[in-house]
Amino acid sequence: MLVSYKWLKEYVDLSGVTPEQLADKITNAGIEVEHINYPGEGLKGIVIGEVLTCEPHPDSDHLHVCQVNLGSETVQIVCGAPNVAAGQKVPVATNGARIAGNVKIRRSKFRGVESNGMLCALSELGVDKALAPYEDGIYVFDDEVPVGEDALPYLNLDDAILDLDILVNSAHCMNMIGVAYEVSAILDRPVQIKEPVVEETDQETAEKVRITVDAEDKVPYYSARMMTGIKILPSPRWMQLRLIAAGVRPISNVVDISNYVMLEYGQPLHTFDYDKFGSNHVSVRFAGDNEELTTLDGKKRALNAHDLLITNGHKGVALAGVMGGQNTEVSASTESVLLEAAVFDPMTIRKTAARLSLRSDASSRYEKGIDRNRVARAADRAAELLTKFAHARVLKGIVEKGKRTVPEHKITMPWQKINQVLGSDLTCEQITGTLKRLNFSVTGEGEIMHVSVPARRFDVTIPEDLVEEVGRIFGYNHILATLPEGTSSHAALTPYQKMRRRVELLMESIGLSQVYTYSLTTKENASSYAVETRDTAPTQVIWPMSEEHGALRQSIVPQLLNVVQYHLNRQMPNVKFYEIGKVFLPVSGDPRPAEEEHLAGIITGKRTERNWEGESTDVDFFSAKGMVETLFDALAVSDQIDYQPSKREGMHPGQTADILFNGRVIGYVGALHPKVQANHGLNETYVFEIAIESLLRHGEPAIDYHILPRFPSTTRDIALVVKRTVAASDLNRVIKENGSPLLKSVRLFDVYEGDHVADDEKSMAFSLVYFDPERTLTDDEVNAIHEKIVSACAEQFGAELRG
Repeated sequence: MLVSYKWLKEYVDLSGVTPEQLADKITNAGIEVEHINYPGEGLKGIVIGEVLTCEPHPDSDHLHVCQVNLGSETVQIVCGAPNVAAGQKVPVATNGARIAGNVKIRRSKFRGVESNGMLCALSELGVDKALAPYEDGIYVFDDEVPVGEDALPYLNLDDAILDLDILVNSAHCMNMIGVAYEVSAILDRPVQIKEPVVEETDQETAEKVRITVDAEDKVPYYSARMMTGIKILPSPRWMQLRLIAAGVRPISNVVDISNYVMLEYGQPLHTFDYDKFGSNHVSVRFAGDNEELTTLDGKKRALNAHDLLITNGHKGVALAGVMGGQNTEVSASTESVLLEAAVFDPMTIRKTAARLSLRSDASSRYEKGIDRNRVARAADRAAELLTKFAHARVLKGIVEKGKRTVPEHKITMPWQKINQVLGSDLTCEQITGTLKRLNFSVTGEGEIMHVSVPARRFDVTIPEDLVEEVGRIFGYNHILATLPEGTSSHAALTPYQKMRRRVELLMESIGLSQVYTYSLTTKENASSYAVETRDTAPTQVIWPMSEEHGALRQSIVPQLLNVVQYHLNRQMPNVKFYEIGKVFLPVSGDPRPAEEEHLAGIITGKRTERNWEGESTDVDFFSAKGMVETLFDALAVSDQIDYQPSKREGMHPGQTADILFNGRVIGYVGALHPKVQANHGLNETYVFEIAIESLLRHGEPAIDYHILPRFPSTTRDIALVVKRTVAASDLNRVIKENGSPLLKSVRLFDVYEGDHVADDEKSMAFSLVYFDPERTLTDDEVNAIHEKIVSACAEQFGAELRG
């Protein structure tokens, strides 16, 4: 909300309070002033001049030679504006003046004719060109301004504009009157709001307009006023300049007045060209599915049954609370105006505006809430201004549906609760005085106080809201800091949190950097790379911030792909990341998903930096698998983990393995599919994802201690020739099962395919260590177990010893 300091002074006495001081006070009261803009900052030497004569340049078809009265002197200025003419009063940058962009104006010649200054457009004085009402030429004052005076006050460029960050709980300050009440309470100075005075004709509005509302629960109040004899003209200079200061472009008196009243009262209004309306019947209803309306921006909108529509009884003429229709737009030929002032359901307006991507000043106010009791006064204010500046004749009365006003909200509470919550020691008089500064009515009965909250403060509904109001207006900086009372307890991590941190430290110790990504993603990516595939659709957000954040993720890997892609685009090719976070698994028949913590990692590029020892090798499948095995070793679950080849969408079909814990798939590790790598502009990239929550719930693994061995171990190597389809993990399992209890370790150290081995076979060599802590094993004992292992491998896999 852009707030003009000069405009605000009309409601509250700001004497002795600078814009900077006011901004600090408003911010300390809970509404942040993001910054202050001084429109005339840097401008110098700009005065009001009168064009006495305007003659064509002798050597140009578009330049004019003007004699300009500056009050103290008359100077010659060459001007190229198409709208310059004799008799105009215009802003003049004199010789030596500074205009926007710190440009200095100097005496110069244009095609041989001397020019002693510059006639200015508003954009040349720093006004945004999109807001300037005469962007195709110089700005022309009305006749009331004095020649020779400093032009900045008459252009509102001596103002200070406060940019307020309006959140939902401060929506009452989305208008000048609301800000005035706020500043009045902060400064403890009275607020002065003039009541509008409307001069009406004898003809009744009800003779011209009738209203029906078919969606009464979504439209609690709807009213219409009727005006005739309208003359479309530019709005007065002061109104145009106030609109510009608020970021609104002036258009015409009728449109500008409705915008001005919205800024002043916070009540969105809409003006229909009554002669284009098509009937005397205003009907408010829900749109039909696929019903269409062309809005004021010229775009055809496809509506649905949840959109509120203003109609003439037959076809739509406006999208309620959002934007008017092009078919009833006020134009230069408009003579009669139907003025709408209404209350619409905030959620309905928000859904429509969000679905159509059509946020407007009106919809933003309806979404956050408006003062129900100010609606009719806003319509009266618009009627008053239309009478004055558009020659309107206002028909008698207002045609309306619903209650025009609502009673003030009542809150009853012990006044001491405010001290208990704030930790303050305020008296009852201080508390009631602070609330009265906010224009709340307060009465008391002993320890209980009764507070009546005006309708304009629709954000104050419960006792805790009153606590906040007293705290922020009295000033949190005036409340002494105190320590909380009561016993304290030592905070400690839960066993699960300890295990989670242990995993994080482990991942970082093996070279991975932790990242955090959004839990929200696109609907298409939500179920990609999920460890567990489910038939139920991903959980979707009802009103997402954007299409990129429309659904809850079922896997972390898609977000890690984006992170790696971001780094590669910035010439960082060696990337190793991990994330431990929640995924959201849809549950059939339940709108809420099941949450589960996963660990995911991604690596690409070189294993290490190049150094004097030689070239660094690229990461590969076994780099990623080694990281996963290190994790399982640290969690002491390696004996319960198995790997088996798998084919997953988006993963390389020959370099992907499922991870099984006690026979159940809990994750996967592998290379991305080449097509995925190409689509994302990635090099060879390897990922893993593990549903780690179930492992962490087991708690910290017990530590086993063993005495140093007193007896030697025996090592035997075995090379087995098997079919290429036989997995090393299966052989490893059979060897362990048949070597127990004397077999202490098994390690695969070679895989051979080539000469002396059939084309469909391979040789796998294992190193086996036998050991008994109580005695030295004999060769016969080791040979017996060794032969048992060979026999079992031959029986189950057809393995043969390689000669």
